[in-house]
Amino acid sequence: MRTTTAYLAESSGAPLRLQEIQRRELRPEDVAIDITFCGVCFSDVHALQGQGPFPLVPGHEFVGVVTEIGSAVTRFAVGSAVAVGNIVDSCGTCTMCAAGQQNYCAKFPTLTYGGHDRQDGTPTFGGYAKEYVAAEAFVYHLPERLDPASVAPLMCAGVTVWEPLRQWQIGPGMTVGVVGLGGLGHLAIKFAHALGAHVTLFTTSAGKADGALELGADQVVVSGDPAAMSAQANTFDFIIDTASAPHDLTPYLRALALDGTLCALGALGSMEFDPYALLIGRKRLASAGSGGVPATQEMLDFCQLHGITADVEVLPAHEVNTAIARLERNDVRYRFALDMGQMSAP
Repeated sequence: MRTTTAYLAESSGAPLRLQEIQRRELRPEDVAIDITFCGVCFSDVHALQGQGPFPLVPGHEFVGVVTEIGSAVTRFAVGSAVAVGNIVDSCGTCTMCAAGQQNYCAKFPTLTYGGHDRQDGTPTFGGYAKEYVAAEAFVYHLPERLDPASVAPLMCAGVTVWEPLRQWQIGPGMTVGVVGLGGLGHLAIKFAHALGAHVTLFTTSAGKADGALELGADQVVVSGDPAAMSAQANTFDFIIDTASAPHDLTPYLRALALDGTLCALGALGSMEFDPYALLIGRKRLASAGSGGVPATQEMLDFCQLHGITADVEVLPAHEVNTAIARLERNDVRYRFALDMGQMSAP
């Protein structure tokens, strides 16, 4: 086994501490990656405050440089700039994998952290680390001319909103609503705008209006204003709901036009809604989770073409616990990226 350093939590609620961990030796299809920047996702907070599994090294959206390749690797060379998302393996044989939806693998995809290696069963440790070893099939070329730190969150937050926008064929002339302006929501606005749609942000805070308009939204609606919400009835072809706190979906179902779709991505736990709001207008309630390899590559190509990245605040890696605490209270605009070149004891 090879060793590297990483920020690891021993138990639920414990702080992340710099420790030595083990990575597997390179298999023929593997690449070793020196991690330069790693995004901080809200799911990292949930994992650290939840059931683990522990010990836990979070981080599933990162970029870096290839330092070593296995004997069968063909797509990368030493020195290649690369990006990795929240899935690092799948069975490759089920119907989901055959359809390019490795994120829905029937035998469950191997997660970048909190999962288990398909070959030897060892737990996977994430990207809050100096090095990662991954199969080249789940590694992507870093788009040229884009800021690496700002690309890192695309590998989770980005593809999570990209895949449903493409599945429902969002394009010019369509009306799209985005619920919530956070890590997912700000990228949903950028993508929908670049795809040519008329974009509306639904938010609980009127103070987010200027930021949303700068990102490409055409209008902002305060969801706590009953009159403003009523004025949106039967308007939208597609609404993508990224709000993470439990909330009533009914107002957004009512805002859909005939045959419109509400795609709920961020809701935790059970979903509450009035069935009649779904029934009237032949509306659809859907969801999605992460993205497969083809969608991830398509998203990166689109981002390179349109110059799209996440809006990030870069913190030195040794401030990782500060990043987690601030993310817990939503004190970020709109995503943190850790500079893994600045690792030391926090």
